[in-house]
Parts: sequence; C-alpha cells; structure tokens
Amino acid sequence: MKHRVVLFIALIALGISMFGCSSTSQKAPVPIDGTYEGSAYGMQGPIKVQITVSHERITAVKILSTQETPNVTKVAFERIPNRIVETQSLKIDAVTGATLASNGIKNAVADAAKKAGFDVSALRAKEVKVTPKPPQTWNTDVLVMGGGGAGLSAAISAAQSGAKVILIEKSSFIGGNTMMAGAAYNAVDPEAQATMILSKAQKETMDSYLALDPADPALKFDIYPEWASVLTQLKADIKAFYAANVGKTAGVDMPGFDSIALHMWHIYTGGLRQLNDGTWVAPKLELARTLATNALDTFKWMDSLGLKASYGGTSKYGNSTGLGTVLGAMWPRTHSFMSGAERIPQLEKKALEAGVKIYTETRGTELIVDSSGRVIGGKAVQTDGTQITINASKGVVLATGGYCANPAMVKKYDKYWGNDLSDHTLTTNVGTNTGDGVLMAQKIGAQLIGMEVAQMMPSSSPTKGTMTDGIWGDASEQIWIDAKGNRFVNEYAERDVLAKASLKLDKGVFYIIYAGRGDPSNPNIKLKGVSRASVASMVDSGNIWYGSTLAELVKATEKPAAGCTPAFTEAALRATIERYNNFVAEQKDPDFGKGVLAGAIDLDYIESHPDVGICISPRKASLHHTMGGILIDTQARVLNTKGNPIPGLWAAGEVTGGIHAGNRLGGNAIADIFTFGRIAGLNAAK
Repeated sequence: MKHRVVLFIALIALGISMFGCSSTSQKAPVPIDGTYEGSAYGMQGPIKVQITVSHERITAVKILSTQETPNVTKVAFERIPNRIVETQSLKIDAVTGATLASNGIKNAVADAAKKAGFDVSALRAKEVKVTPKPPQTWNTDVLVMGGGGAGLSAAISAAQSGAKVILIEKSSFIGGNTMMAGAAYNAVDPEAQATMILSKAQKETMDSYLALDPADPALKFDIYPEWASVLTQLKADIKAFYAANVGKTAGVDMPGFDSIALHMWHIYTGGLRQLNDGTWVAPKLELARTLATNALDTFKWMDSLGLKASYGGTSKYGNSTGLGTVLGAMWPRTHSFMSGAERIPQLEKKALEAGVKIYTETRGTELIVDSSGRVIGGKAVQTDGTQITINASKGVVLATGGYCANPAMVKKYDKYWGNDLSDHTLTTNVGTNTGDGVLMAQKIGAQLIGMEVAQMMPSSSPTKGTMTDGIWGDASEQIWIDAKGNRFVNEYAERDVLAKASLKLDKGVFYIIYAGRGDPSNPNIKLKGVSRASVASMVDSGNIWYGSTLAELVKATEKPAAGCTPAFTEAALRATIERYNNFVAEQKDPDFGKGVLAGAIDLDYIESHPDVGICISPRKASLHHTMGGILIDTQARVLNTKGNPIPGLWAAGEVTGGIHAGNRLGGNAIADIFTFGRIAGLNAAK
C-alpha cells in the first residue's frame, strides 16, 4: 500500500512537471511582415497610424491622420515614430509640451503592433537608456527664460536694442500659452472708438460712474485711497466727452468712448476682490497705469513685427469692423491680431532675424547670483539630462508663465475658490506652466504677490478644460443658460463672477446659445443664424449641438455632447431667446443688469431658411490664469521681500503678480504680456 501511494504521488508530480514544461515552452508571438493600421486618442481626437513590419521589427511608422494642433505637436509627430523604429520600444519619453499627443501616437502604434502579432506588453516594458551630453556653458548679454508672448517680446526688444540674447524654452515648441490663446487685446483707442456708435446701455453705465460717491464703502477707498484719483479723472473724462458731443444721441449718432482712466477703473473694479479670510486685494495702481497707458503703443509695435494688428474701423488689412468685447472685458476696447498658430511663428522669425538664439526642451532650473546679490545668469537642463550653465552679463528676464497646469500649487495658495478647486481641476493651459519661474525667483528672495487667487475660464470644454471644442460670439451677444434653458447670469460680467455662477449649477456645466456673429456696435442688427458647414467638425465630433430649427436643436440635445445631457424643451429655449431679444430692443436687462446688449437672435429668419440654424455649446469653468506671481515695478524689475529691485532680474507675463489682483479682465492678458515683455527686454538690454 505504501509503495502505491508513493507511485501515485510520483505520477501526479510528473503530470505537474509535464504541464509546467508545456506552459513555459510556449513560444512568444512572431510578428508577420506587412503593414498594419492602428488608432488611439490624443489631445484633440483620434490619431491614426500605419506601421510597416519586416523580419520581426517595426521598420516604419507613418501618421495617417490626426486632429492635433500642428505647431504644438510637430516635434512629437517627428520624434516619436522615429524613436519607436530606432529603439523597438514603446517605453520612450513623451515630448515635452505634447504629452497627450505623444501617448496617442504610442498607443496607436501599440494597436497596430498587436494586429501584427507583436507582444505589446514586451514593447511597453523594454527600457530605453538616454545618455546626456557633457555639461555645457553658454555666454550672452541677456538670458530670457520662457518662449511665450512675454519671452519673445522681451527677447526681440532686447535684441533690437543691441543686446546678444539667448532664449530657452522648457517645451518642445515655442509659444507657451500664447500659442493657444485667442487674439483679444485690450487697448484704449480713441480713433477706433470714433468709428463706433455708443449704445444706450453704455451711456447708462457711464452715467452710473458719474453718480459714484467716493465715500461709498463698496469702492474700498479706505483700503486703497490711491484709486480715488482715477475715479476723479474718469468723471472728468466722461464730462468732457459729453460736452464735446452735445446734441448727439446714444444709439444713434454719439461716437464710442474710452479713456485711460476708464480702462484703469475697469482693471480696479474688475480685480477688487474679497478673499475667503475677509481681506481685500486690488491691482497695483502704477502697474495698471503702465498697462493702460502703453497698451496701444505696444499694439502698434506688434504691428511693426508683422502681427497684422487691427485697430477698429477699417484697418489697412480690411479685417476689422470695430472694437469688440471679449468675454470678461467689461468694455468694447478689444482689438485683434494674428491667431496663435500664425503669431508665434512670426515672432520666432523676427527673433531669429534680430539674432536671438533659441533653445527648446531646455528647462530653467536655477538663477545664478554673484556675491553682490546681482543675477548674472541661470542654469538649465535639457530633456536628455544635459546640464547647461548660461552666463548673462546684463541679466535675466523671467517669462516662464504661471502655474495653472499645476493645480496642486494653485490649491496650496488658494483663498478664493475653496472647494470649487481640487488637485485635479482641469486647465486651459499648456502642460508646462507649472510655476518654475515663481519658485526660482522665490529661492533668491523675490517677493510674491496675489498667490491667493487663480482665474478660472468659465467657458471651457467640460471634458478637457481647453477653450476649444465650443463656439460663441462677442460677450455682448452671448446667451448663457442652465440645463433647463434659463439664463442665470449677466454674460457681460467679469470672468470670476461668471465662473462662480456657473459652478453652482449641476456638475458646474452651462450652455451657450450661438446663432452667428452680429455687430456689437449696432444692437438693432440681429444674429440671423449659422450654417451647418461652419460648425460641422464640432458637431460631428460630439462637442456641440446644431439644428436648423429650435425643434431640431432640442432633438439633437437628446444625444450627449462633451458628456453633457441637458433637459431642454423647445418652449423654454424659445421663451429665453425672445425675452433676451426684448432686452436688446429696449437696451435694458432687468433680470441680470447686462451692461452692453447686442445680438438679438432672429428666430423667424432661422426657421424660414433651412440653410442656416442655431447651435448650443456645453461649457464648464477650468483653471486659466494665475493672478499671483513675482512682484515687479513699472520697469519690470523684480522686487525682493523688502521692496527693492533685485539687480539683473526682470520679469514679464503670467509669472508676475500685482497687475490684475483678484480677477483679470478678458483681453488684458495679451496686452499685459506684450507690454511688460517689451519693457523688460528694453531695460535688460540697457
């Protein structure tokens, strides 16, 4: 019996051994020669690739189609396929600034490789070693850290002043947020205003300014008395305007109005905010004055660089019919110029022509300070790990952007949004805006200001946080509704007011009704509809809804767009639009007090013309612009914690704070970065 048991156990062991050998002896899959297609999602949509397989290797990767932004992802689409072929691995680094596109390409190749018979898990696990080059030292007059609008402006102005300039950029592409930003630029422009007609609603707003009492506690002159002089000047400007236009009527023949004091007043009231701890923040008076005073001249300088600036009225380019009001601008002083896809290559061209040396994928890590406390250069690291030391005889300009792509940093300092923010809040920003410049400057004693507030862009994609995948008009024309079709806010208000109102809605989602572009300067001109062809890509990609009639539009909303499913009815939408149309006709909004009303939607025209229709975009607030950062003076010099300039260090753009305080006006960011970027470059070159 004992021998039988032993034999039985031996047979079982032999069986296990045999099965084990059978399992481990299976051969790895062998790829079959040929071409295979695969697809995966990037940032903007599907990326489709084709791979060629020969002798068990991927010998070519071809991009068949993509919806990615070309200027942002150019390096990724060149490098990632080549690296896959070179290394036979999918475990390769993403291209800085184009992470989602890089991952999309790798995932699309993985999809194709699986069809070819590759062991995809092995491709994903294969280690790729990157060897840095020997440490390098570069010498220049001025070092600019950051290649967005502020950095390029600083580099060009410094080079135009005779300085040798090196510009380093963390990302794989030049442009930063300025590449992604719109073309809205605020500037006081009397000549352009003279071509416009002042609306009745605008005049009522101006009259309300004349009625302001400096003793009113709401103005907070007890905390910020220096701003009282701006109100005094504004009242004088308005009275002088009325005196010069006696006998003229708003909405008929009275020209448009603007002044430096009015722009400053909007910067003040737009940025005056109370924090959660009860304290108040306001813009720095002289920084606001510098911006408002120099914005138009800077705009003309931008035109000289070939950015095709439009001044309102009829521009020499024939592409402007008047000033507009970008979302959150508070007044029709918004100019336009080249789009981001055009403007950055043009600025890069001008920088190179001026002799600026540009290095991408080179991240600034440290400011070099001599024994006297002067900044004399900086250190950087390239993506392959190469260490760079840059000696700058005249100094450094920090233009590294803000930190909205670092929501944990925003949350750390926040005293405004509270639970509306998390460590994972979506952002409109490029992924490289993580606060590097703020941290470098703080390390050498720079004073920070306004870190308690970051602006949220109310009109962003609910799924990606970007400002793409939606469509809307001038702020004076917009109609914002909740999931039941009711207006819930003054669409002409500041961006934080809009964001806070929208975040109270279900899941923080709201909707913008759009029916084509009207004329903000003439409220009697109606929006007559938008063609299906003009919005087809966004409709087909499931980001907006379109209908040639209201009934068709409501039917379309039964299918989710951007993950949103409202509960609209035709009756509710019609009532909202018709009520808004009445406000436009009367030039008065008793529901929410909208200050500039335009763009009545002509439903009769739309519903009698099948070739045009109306659409709705779902939107949600996301992190957009950090109000705080490094404190500078009017010469763009960085100030230390004692309020004194740090020798050899300037800063411009979103890396700075103090200009906008609790809320930045729409259209002021581009004006800010170019104006102070130009100032920083000029002073650094001296």
